[in-house]
Amino acid sequence: MSLNLRTVFASAFAVIIILLTVLLSYVISKQSTQSVEVSIGSSLSGVAYQMSEKLDHFMWSRAGEVEVLSKLNALQEPVDKAEISRLLDQLQESLPVFTWVGFLNSKGAVLAATDNILESSDISQRPVYQEALKDTFIGDVHDAGLLSKLLPNPTGEARQYVDVSVPVYSSNQQLSGILAAHLSWEWSAEVEKSILAPLEKHLKDVEVFVVSNKDDTILLGPEGTAGERMRGEALAEARSGGNSWLVESVGGDKEYLTGYAYGDGYMNYPGLGWSVIIRQPVKVALAPVSHLERFIVLAGLASAVLFGVAGWFLAGWIVRPLRNITRAADVLSSGGDMEIPSSSSFRDVAILSASLRNLVNNLTQTETALGERSDNAYHDELTKLPNRSALDHYLAQAVKRAKQKQSTLSILYLALDGFKKVNDTLGPAGGDLLLQEMARRLLLCTREHEIVARLGGDEFVVVLHTSAAKPMHEAEAVASRIISHINLPVDIHGQTVSVGCSVGAAVWSSQGHTIKETLQLAGEALYISKRSGKNRITFEAAS
Repeated sequence: MSLNLRTVFASAFAVIIILLTVLLSYVISKQSTQSVEVSIGSSLSGVAYQMSEKLDHFMWSRAGEVEVLSKLNALQEPVDKAEISRLLDQLQESLPVFTWVGFLNSKGAVLAATDNILESSDISQRPVYQEALKDTFIGDVHDAGLLSKLLPNPTGEARQYVDVSVPVYSSNQQLSGILAAHLSWEWSAEVEKSILAPLEKHLKDVEVFVVSNKDDTILLGPEGTAGERMRGEALAEARSGGNSWLVESVGGDKEYLTGYAYGDGYMNYPGLGWSVIIRQPVKVALAPVSHLERFIVLAGLASAVLFGVAGWFLAGWIVRPLRNITRAADVLSSGGDMEIPSSSSFRDVAILSASLRNLVNNLTQTETALGERSDNAYHDELTKLPNRSALDHYLAQAVKRAKQKQSTLSILYLALDGFKKVNDTLGPAGGDLLLQEMARRLLLCTREHEIVARLGGDEFVVVLHTSAAKPMHEAEAVASRIISHINLPVDIHGQTVSVGCSVGAAVWSSQGHTIKETLQLAGEALYISKRSGKNRITFEAAS
């Protein structure tokens, strides 16, 4: 069967474009899916770790406050009930999360309590008394029980609490009593809100669960899930001490990108083993990939139509010189004198090839752009600190808040002194452990709403919220505290090592340099500190 050349060209171009569309759609979809899963999964894993650490840090702080209060002479020698009541009320006033604080005598009777609740009551059979006789006691989340009807509850909803109790001893080490406290579990929702606020800007339908280690009970979760039991691969991985992410099937018909972390305590607080699970439906997470697939298919179909028409006309251009050549050949074969015409048809073919290459390049650029957006990680993989991208985002928001409050921002640009020697001596693994320890110490020296970011290597940036009156004084106090913490020795694989810390500082104000210029000034000040003896602070006034 003989086919028309124009039909062959038009059909061939259309088929080629469709095949390329299918191939590119498959390759781009597969690669984009992997990139999106890794990016979002890593983000969820990082946020789960942050929330787990914040929960343990909060409990460590509250337990520490109760222990500090127990060291007061008024409790160790409980002779003045009025003084004890005043101290308990003062603690509750300063930290409303303590819904009830009471001092029990050595027999378990309530000697004094906030708002006089349960005073003179015998609670010697309660865990807050029994367990505190052994050592400091921190109980898991539970219903109030005895206190549920006595504590204020405007909403009428069931409330849950966490217990903290410590033994109080007199100067001669005799048991004076037990200091016990009930913490409202509602503070966990505030922790959740502070952690998820930045995440929700670019991730939708995210669910957060805090699960008890005792019986897999959901302590915090979406509405209606508290009190239920949770199962799944992510929870099992978290219980084994893991902090990562996976794709998990729930209920047999729903898949979630799930990040998980395990609360193993903070400082000397051993933790209650709470597991933090943060997940997002896979369909929601991969929605951008689905949009890209539809775009590629539609673009491919449109291209197939356009190139089919172009092929039809291109075949006409190719056939025309061939006919001219044929006529010339016929004339020559009959003995005539005629020059065979030259043809420029191959230039059109070259243009078509270039068009096809342009199409592939455009589709590849689309994939690359999506991959870059999907791989927008916010945290340094080694230290879990915010990275440069997170720092830039934070600075933009911090400048807005500082302008509203008419305050300043102080930037500390830090680099470790002697890190290379440690890295050369103990190897890259030892250097990594040192960086992780330094990151932890830097976090201890800053407030919760401030940021510690790792820029790479042994360089860090700390952004402080300072007053407009004396920012350099405030920044210098924090920088001095950082240097003293960094200078403390570190035990790495049984070897004690020490490093120093050089600091460059600059202050931003709304009347001075831009925040980017201020950061550069802090970096320049750092190198002045390095050159002038190291382990010191150098200021560059940017205001």
